[in-house]
Amino acid sequence: MKDEFVTTALGSALGQVVLADNLAVLRDLADESIDLIYVDPPFNTGRRQVLRRIRTVRDEEGDRTGFQGQRYRTIRVGESGYLDIYDDYLDFLEPRLREFQRVLKRTGSLYFHVDYREVHYCKVLLDAIFGRDCFLNEVIWAYDYGARTKSKWPPKHDNILVFVKDPEEYYFDAEAVERIPYMAPGLVGPEKAARGKLPTDTWWHTIVPTNGAERTGYPNQKPLGILRRIIQASSPPGGLVADFFAGSGTAGAASYELGRRFLMVDNNPEAVEVMARRFAAMVGVEYIGFEPRGLPTCQRQLFAPLP
Repeated sequence: MKDEFVTTALGSALGQVVLADNLAVLRDLADESIDLIYVDPPFNTGRRQVLRRIRTVRDEEGDRTGFQGQRYRTIRVGESGYLDIYDDYLDFLEPRLREFQRVLKRTGSLYFHVDYREVHYCKVLLDAIFGRDCFLNEVIWAYDYGARTKSKWPPKHDNILVFVKDPEEYYFDAEAVERIPYMAPGLVGPEKAARGKLPTDTWWHTIVPTNGAERTGYPNQKPLGILRRIIQASSPPGGLVADFFAGSGTAGAASYELGRRFLMVDNNPEAVEVMARRFAAMVGVEYIGFEPRGLPTCQRQLFAPLP
């Protein structure tokens, strides 16, 4: 593989979107070249993840009831998805995690987003690669949305494991993070209540609403609010943020908004097209390994084929 395959760590681009196997891209990156890695790898749920897009029209014989009892008919307008099945999940992850550790700067951090099915096994594997003293936090992202079960406690959280490259030198700026309201403001006084408090390791944040402005149409999309907090706290202004399972590109969108450079990698053609549409208004974004459809002429020149 040629050295110019990915040039983000040294080049002048504000962002890159790469269609490729992330392990191949990682092996082409220089040691200690990235400030922050956030990844949301497939959770190994054993099924295909699908997001169906629908619209509704008024129809007295329709299949759903809306406001004031009006009947509506559902029309499917498309769907997108990816296969979330790996025969050996940890064998798939291990070489990638080792590369994460190598390419992170000494001050860098990894935010590894997973769910309750795999988090314990992943924590042990990350301890072995980074070292147990490099484990900084387990962040719990809690939400209250979606299907419920009565056969067990309904799972309504994801786990984000935070590891640092060097436990003595890692970058963390708590003051850069947007504060949140106190749950009992009357107990802390008006000055503290007005200022708000720093988030703890438990983050209450809704998922991306089905009809929200953030929605890109890609399944399992993560909210901008979660990525903003991670990037504000754990990457310096102007630093480089990477996501090697980029999906809809939320990490890239938040990085651009906050003045960080970004590298987004995914091997799903659907994902990189979603990112190209999402980033269409951004200046200085390069697309590698594919030619985005529907971009303005001024941005199509940034397309680069795989070497």
